[in-house]
This record gives sequence, structure tokens and C-alpha cells, in this order.
Amino acid sequence: MEHKSATIAFVGDIMLGRGVNEEIGLRKPEEFWGNTLPLLRSADAVIANLECAITTHKREWQETPKAFYFRADPTALNVLNVANIKCVSLANNHTLDFEEEGLLDTLEHLDSAGIAHPGAGKDITDSRAPAIVDVAGLKVGVVGLTDNEPAFAAGPDRPGTNYLEIATDQSTLRLVESEIARAKQAGAKLVVITLHWGPNMVVSPPEHFRRFAHKVIDLGANIVHGHSAHIFQAVEAYKGGLIMYDTGDFLDDYAVDPFLRNDWSFIFLVEVGPDGVQRLRMIPVRLTYAKVDLAIGDELEAIRGRMWTLCEELKTPINKRPGGLELIIE
Repeated sequence: MEHKSATIAFVGDIMLGRGVNEEIGLRKPEEFWGNTLPLLRSADAVIANLECAITTHKREWQETPKAFYFRADPTALNVLNVANIKCVSLANNHTLDFEEEGLLDTLEHLDSAGIAHPGAGKDITDSRAPAIVDVAGLKVGVVGLTDNEPAFAAGPDRPGTNYLEIATDQSTLRLVESEIARAKQAGAKLVVITLHWGPNMVVSPPEHFRRFAHKVIDLGANIVHGHSAHIFQAVEAYKGGLIMYDTGDFLDDYAVDPFLRNDWSFIFLVEVGPDGVQRLRMIPVRLTYAKVDLAIGDELEAIRGRMWTLCEELKTPINKRPGGLELIIE
């Protein structure tokens, strides 16, 4: 039976540790999402990058030096659940901030909350396994990858992340192709590659990231969901697929760069149907301390204007719509 059209909301980094974790005991779970909540709940599913461990284990990662360690208590699951978050990528540079025990706790807590979690696991096979998410009757396969924090990489008998250096050589592409094939073998009709890639505070994707994203679509993925830069980057339609190079931040307690504005981003609403991706709507948001709201007024125009400029550089034909932007995928 053909599935009906569905809408998946993609957002960037959700960091529930540190200051956000302190607020979890003081606020209702709904309050963190401000007036974005109805929009998140109106989607058939929300997919995000989870930028912290969910654990009560307090010992920090010791093997390599790190500047930041992010940990949220298990009550943080309520914050994710109220926002309709059905899937979070764990392929990133904070999943093992509280050691392997913290990662294993995170997997267990997300399982108990019914939230899928590709991109990390109890060993390398587990970390590469796609999550299969039912989105309004459509089976969506989500594969998590990261080029951040190589010391966090899973091994044959070691918990960790699905680490991959971003390249377009044959062996790298064969690995990605096998992960896409694994998702399809598990019944996925739509495949998402969620990627925590590149350094912080970079405005545009480097050329080799663009080549890699194109190859991922060529190999059979439908959507590339990028994050890591903490600021949003351009989107691109390519051969019927959608590439969101970086979806920025969405919930955190981070200091704000007054020029790069890591407190500006979007909800990326992707409409999919029986034949794949149909349309992307981008709704501007503004982050404050441990909260996110829809952007308004001059700020909405500034966020929309920046995305317009970035997309012009990639020759992406986006349209202005009330309250946001739109890209038709052909």
C-alpha cells in the first residue's frame, strides 16, 4: 500500500547538559521549546542531533583532552518526548563525554523513551546500524556518521561512534553505500544520512563536503542532514535529493557570537511522498538561554536574508514565503 505524504522536521544540535540540565528541574518540559512547540508537534516526526550524553555517570572522558563535557540527567528525556522527537543522531563529539558507560546509559535511556538513536552503539556493527523510524506509515532509514573526535570511534569490541573521514575515495563510498543498502534491506523507503561534520563556526561547506554529499545522494540516499558548525549553512536540491549542509543549533546554553549568530537557525520541514522528497520549508527560529522560539520582525528577515544569500552562492532556487523560505525538490 502506498503511504501518504508525510512531514519530517529536521533541527540541528540539541544540547541538554550544563545550564540546560540545571533548568530541567525548574521548568516544565514544554517550556524549553517556546512557541516552536506546535510546529514541532504538527510534523509527523522530528529528527535532531543530540549533543550530550544522558547519564548519571559523572566521570569525564580521560583518553584525550577535551574542552567541553556535556551530560544531562535522565529526566531530560521528557524534554525530548514532548517535542515529538522520534530520532536523534549520536554520531558526534559529545556522545562519549562521560565515557563508554555514559554512552551505554544514553542508549538504554533513549530506548526506554522510544527514541531511535543511529550513529553510536556498543560496537562498530551496532554504531553503523540504521535506525528505522515509522513516519506516518513511511519507513525512514536514518544512518548517523561523524568526522569529529576520532578517539570516540567504535571498534569491534568497543562502544563508540560511527566515525568516518569525509572523502570520496572508493573504500569510503563503499562503506556509505553498504550502510544505505542496509537501511533499504531493513525496509526503508526513504534514507537519511545525518552527518556531524566539520569544524565550528564555518559559514559555508568546503568543496569536498559538497562532493561527498552529492555522492551520498548518487548512492541512493534521499536526504543529507548536516550539523556541527553551530551556524546554519545553505541547502541544495540535487538529483531529486535534499542536502541541508548544516542545520545549526536548536537548544543550548551557548555563548552567542555577535557576528556569526549561532542563536539563529530554522526548523527544516521536509515534505516527503511515495516518490521521495517533494518540498522543504524553512521556518526561522531564535535561541535564547535554554529556550528556542520562532523568530519575528527584523530578526526573522535577517535570518531569512542570510539563508537566501548562502543559497544564492550555491545557485539553490529558494522562494520567500510568509514566515520563512521554501525549496521545491524536482
